[in-house]
Amino acid sequence: MTGEPSVPSSSDVDGGEGGPAGAEERPEPSAVLGRLPTDAGLRRQLAAAARSRGRTASVAAEIDEVEAELAAIEVEPVDLTEPRRRVAEATGEIERLKERVAALRGDVRGRRAVDAEADETLDDLEAAAAELSAAQTEAIAAEQALERARAEAARNRDERRRRLRLRDRLRNRRRDARRELAASVYSEFRRALAVVPAGDPSAAGSEPDAYDGDPLAASLAAVRVAALDAPVELRGDAARAVEAAERSARSLLRTADVRVEAPSRPGF
Repeated sequence: MTGEPSVPSSSDVDGGEGGPAGAEERPEPSAVLGRLPTDAGLRRQLAAAARSRGRTASVAAEIDEVEAELAAIEVEPVDLTEPRRRVAEATGEIERLKERVAALRGDVRGRRAVDAEADETLDDLEAAAAELSAAQTEAIAAEQALERARAEAARNRDERRRRLRLRDRLRNRRRDARRELAASVYSEFRRALAVVPAGDPSAAGSEPDAYDGDPLAASLAAVRVAALDAPVELRGDAARAVEAAERSARSLLRTADVRVEAPSRPGF
């Protein structure tokens, strides 16, 4: 039996763009020990047992601080497509109007050179020049909007990187907390192994990673060490092991509410 779960639970998987949930949230002790057998590793079970008895790790304040920082980070997606489209359209419109203004100016000069009437062309030139000025104003506004969007996207990238760093830090501190809490009850766990079915104190070693005994016995010993308010449900091998013991389930596990699932009948 290893110190961490062999099969990841929902609390072990990174939540992607979510908050602290991506960094192995601290489940309630009953969520870890309230249903046996469990997929949780021994260190996680013992940490849950320690928390059920009101113990806290020395890094608890730091964990709370990092969780608060993570919860405060809000990263809204920034779409640069629309600002870029506006700049491209404004730039294209400016080029079109510049060409029109140049053409009209040439027409005016040509008409004046031959003393032809140029009033209507001058009106067209004035209107085109006004459109060009408006397009240039729009282009400036579009470029400013694009710069603001780029700056926001850069800030978001920085925030995402900060969030990843905080998640790594939180994951490490929670691992430290589990290690510390598990160690705080390990001597009691070793003694509990002498009581539970298939338990062997000599298999405990000096720490959870050194444990090489029966996984189910370890879970039963962890429950015996804990102080759980919620019911403990025993299924399958756990139910059979406790039912076969000489002591009652409540006495064996030192838990007031133990629910033993009836074993299934062969052939059903």
